[in-house]
Amino acid sequence: MKRYTPMLATRSSRPFTDRGWMFEPKWDGIRLLVESDGNEMTLRTRSGRTIEEPVFREAPADHPVVLDGELVALDERGAPRFELLQRRAGTLAYMVFDILYDGVEVIGEPIERRLDRLERLTLPPPFIRSEGILAEGEALFSAAASNGLEGIVAKRLGSRYHPGLRSPDWLKVTVRHTLRAVVGGFTKGEGSRSSTFGALLIGLASESGLRWIGAVGTGFDDTGLAAIRGALDEMRSDGCPFVDDDELPRTASWVVPSLVAAVEFKEWTAAGRLRGPSFKGFTDEPADTWGDEGPTTPAS
Repeated sequence: MKRYTPMLATRSSRPFTDRGWMFEPKWDGIRLLVESDGNEMTLRTRSGRTIEEPVFREAPADHPVVLDGELVALDERGAPRFELLQRRAGTLAYMVFDILYDGVEVIGEPIERRLDRLERLTLPPPFIRSEGILAEGEALFSAAASNGLEGIVAKRLGSRYHPGLRSPDWLKVTVRHTLRAVVGGFTKGEGSRSSTFGALLIGLASESGLRWIGAVGTGFDDTGLAAIRGALDEMRSDGCPFVDDDELPRTASWVVPSLVAAVEFKEWTAAGRLRGPSFKGFTDEPADTWGDEGPTTPAS
């Protein structure tokens, strides 16, 4: 069976209502393609790495399929929480929102026909179809905001699936701003955190190099602080991995930029920094880039 890479969404600044589009929740989890021959399954991340998840026990169909979706951990209200997923706590579910192969390759079919194919599958747990609505993007966005969801994804009717491409046929509109950033260093901790660290220094890859976007000092628990400091010490580097920036803390310790942190934040500042960033966990998924997830109007 052919190996695919996930189609990616383009960022949109605001929700909209349009009868030429369908809308569904934006799930806060780990993007996975599930490849099944009707018996055995392979779980492949956005980067192409295969993983094992015991919750996947039964194949999604009795014939070869490739599904696209998001592995999430649901809290007691049924809302996805990335923090729970890090611990594999809560109720694990795989929210399926597309099908790429259904006995034959179907990426060239319009999204409506692909979703009809999904509807005909009798999916076992943990597979759950991600339900969408037509036209009413603003209403769904309001509901997502009220229920603490990350946002919505708009998908153009009639569009095909473009593996590995970031396409304007899929638009993501976020309520809670999140991104995946590279850890390039850390600051010295004070008080109760003097033995660990103060904040992680994070950045996004740009055309000029790794661009510093801020310091993340909240969202950690005591156990996590100690474990993270141990990992950082093993990754120490003499040189700063970020492109030159006058606001970088000069007393920081630098590390090899290989860890990717999931971060939630309020907004971008005019200087191209994250306002109110909070650590959500580390991820094996690829980091975002400045071109894709930086401020809409780049800082000068």
